Amino acid sequence: MSKRTFAQSMQALDAMHIAVMGYEKVPLSQSLGRTLAHDVVAPHDSPSAPTAAMDGYAILGADQASGTIALIGHDNPAGGAIDTVVTQGWGLKTFTGSLMPAGADTLIPIENVTVEGGKIRIDTPVREGFSVRSIGENYAKGETLITQGTVINYAAIGVMASLGMAMVDVVQRPKVAILSTGSEIMDVGECATNAAQIYSSNHYTLASLIEQWGGQAVQLGTARDDYATIKSRIEEALASCDMVVTTGGVSVGDYDFVRDIVPALGGELVFQGVLLKPGQHLILAQKGNKLIIALPGFAYSSTVTFMLYGAPLLARLLGRVYAPTIVEAIMDVPYAKKSNKTEFVACRVRLVEGVYHVDFEGKKSGSSAILTNMLGSTALLMLDEGEVSLSVGARVRLQLIDIL
Repeated sequence: MSKRTFAQSMQALDAMHIAVMGYEKVPLSQSLGRTLAHDVVAPHDSPSAPTAAMDGYAILGADQASGTIALIGHDNPAGGAIDTVVTQGWGLKTFTGSLMPAGADTLIPIENVTVEGGKIRIDTPVREGFSVRSIGENYAKGETLITQGTVINYAAIGVMASLGMAMVDVVQRPKVAILSTGSEIMDVGECATNAAQIYSSNHYTLASLIEQWGGQAVQLGTARDDYATIKSRIEEALASCDMVVTTGGVSVGDYDFVRDIVPALGGELVFQGVLLKPGQHLILAQKGNKLIIALPGFAYSSTVTFMLYGAPLLARLLGRVYAPTIVEAIMDVPYAKKSNKTEFVACRVRLVEGVYHVDFEGKKSGSSAILTNMLGSTALLMLDEGEVSLSVGARVRLQLIDIL
């Protein structure tokens, strides 16, 4: 299978049939960050009757012209029913959140009047209808308040609480297994026996991204470069997880077994190889409703390619709309493009007077193993296949990654 262009790989990904995960009910207090399974529709008007928005006096607005208004001899506290009727020339002391009494159309604030012997003197008149919340001001019966696929945040939780929703229907979190392969890698806590061994960061980095994007990361740790072992580990993961992500073993070396194992699992290859830097050897496959992404082993490369391919796949499993934030920026330094492939380059981004600016301060040049390039105020500089080297002042596109 020949390598796809980046655009072709995105088209192939978009064309995949990916079923949304099932649904479950969770307590409202535990719904933060989850994906809403169904629209939330208002079952009633809010408020359901005119209510006072301030502490003051419920009156007929036209009565202010007389200069004084007599007071009814009791108050109208919040939280109770009200059967008092306000008629011409009379007012009723009313508090924030109280139902407006029948007949009254205006709430004049306490600070706008002076109380004198059972009457109020109008010091500063207000317009008719002032400080009265109308029926349905907050929302109307039948109005869709929160749409399916919304990632539940503080405001959504507040709105659902106002509807009295104790439980919320949310999309089940997809289980994503992560396996780092390579005989040179160790898991944290292990001790090196020679200088060739390094700690694997990939399965920790990717697990963090998966959890951040709403998935449930399943750590498989590390595996040496052994065909049978890696194949068995992936097959076991496919039996219990919705997606399997591997790192390493996809290049053309003698010990790069993953590139052969993925097709051997019996699934459909969506693509194998993309004209992309970093990550040209990545593989995407689908077996039934299970997904397999085989990424390069270098830390920067696996992180960026998972951002490009894992994020949209997870979004679709969750029923979300995936829309990475792409902005225009200005180059503050020149950049020499290193290949004729599509490139995603870690850069420093700054917002200056509303305009994004790009440079490479703090970013090291070298292989795609330099994960420290993702630290700090980082974005991905996006360069298409046909683009040439960039000069100072060139306008470019950035993918902002800290808000994925």
